[in-house]
Amino acid sequence: MRFVLFLLFTFCIVAHKNFSQNSNRVVTTGVPFVMITADARAAGMGELGVATSADNYSQYWNPAKYAFASNEKGIGLSYTPYLSKLVDDIFLGNILFFKKIDDRSSWATGLRYFSLGEIQFNEFIAGSIVDQGIERPSELTLDLSYALKLSNEFSMSVAGRFIYSDLKVAVDADTSSASSLGIDISAFYQSEIFKMSSNSALIRSGINISNIGPRLNYESGTQKSFIPTNLRLGAGFDILFDDDNTLGFYTELSKLLVPTPVAIYDSNQNLLGYKQPDIDFINGIFRSFSDAPGGLSEELSEITMAFGLEYCFQDSLSIRTGFFNESQNKGSRRYLTMGAGFNLNFFEIDLSYLFSTSRVRNPLENTIRFSLSINLDQTSSQEPNENINNSDNGE
Repeated sequence: MRFVLFLLFTFCIVAHKNFSQNSNRVVTTGVPFVMITADARAAGMGELGVATSADNYSQYWNPAKYAFASNEKGIGLSYTPYLSKLVDDIFLGNILFFKKIDDRSSWATGLRYFSLGEIQFNEFIAGSIVDQGIERPSELTLDLSYALKLSNEFSMSVAGRFIYSDLKVAVDADTSSASSLGIDISAFYQSEIFKMSSNSALIRSGINISNIGPRLNYESGTQKSFIPTNLRLGAGFDILFDDDNTLGFYTELSKLLVPTPVAIYDSNQNLLGYKQPDIDFINGIFRSFSDAPGGLSEELSEITMAFGLEYCFQDSLSIRTGFFNESQNKGSRRYLTMGAGFNLNFFEIDLSYLFSTSRVRNPLENTIRFSLSINLDQTSSQEPNENINNSDNGE
């Protein structure tokens, strides 16, 4: 088991080097845990959330949604086991708090903690195994956001994030902890309820550019690692059949705004692997739209797609499913998800489960994710379902 843990830790270190021996130009970044879906509601819908209705976990997907929150304030708690089939002490923990300042603005803060568990290091000296101690590498983010309604249907948000990665080990004196700062800029649109045949409906859309910030430096004198600057663009369509039944359809596109790795050759023109260019993060963002050696087709293959479905009954029970797809040449993540949510007045419980449909094993495969939302206060803001009758009377 200790040997397995050491291999897992070594893999995480290598992931931060931005150097791939794979024949495919997979885009990689430092602190990849930032991209792990923490809340079970989004996880149950194919891991999307930039254009879904506001909830306590909007901080990660689109903080601008908080301006449309139906609660005055709330807390989000989640726990996600990672590589649970191999070890039991690698996990992602997440805690969030948001509060509406008034009917048009809100603020939120969140802490995300990723533990890589305990790793025992031993060294073989003079025919004996010598204990070199135990390391507990970990990473975390701490963020703060502010959202403002610019109209009754549109809001924007800005967020700041501190990123800290402590992967240093005593046996590797050249490696140190690293930190960076990231900025998120997001926008959210939610239409008024309108009539559609015999039912009511509303439309949502959202965009979020997250983790805009400088690169991480793990080792002095070596190339720095990009943080996962990411663009999300999504849309949603809710059908409100009556006061009790709502069905939502959602889709989302996502792209990492970091450079595509370029080929590295030896003196005999033998391919050694792929490495990202040594440029600053601003140039990296702009180059990420047109730097793929394979041209437009490869650029498009770097975009992931997610589709989600959510059925809500009386705002107390939710059933969800979704699908996530990534190009086979850019990571080959493909999986189906399922989930459920239970609203018990002042708190909500969400669960999700992932089924991989790719030959590449998913670290979250066959893992139940759990999240808890605590609604500390109810506001007078109206939920979409509460407006159905008003919409009907206005016809």
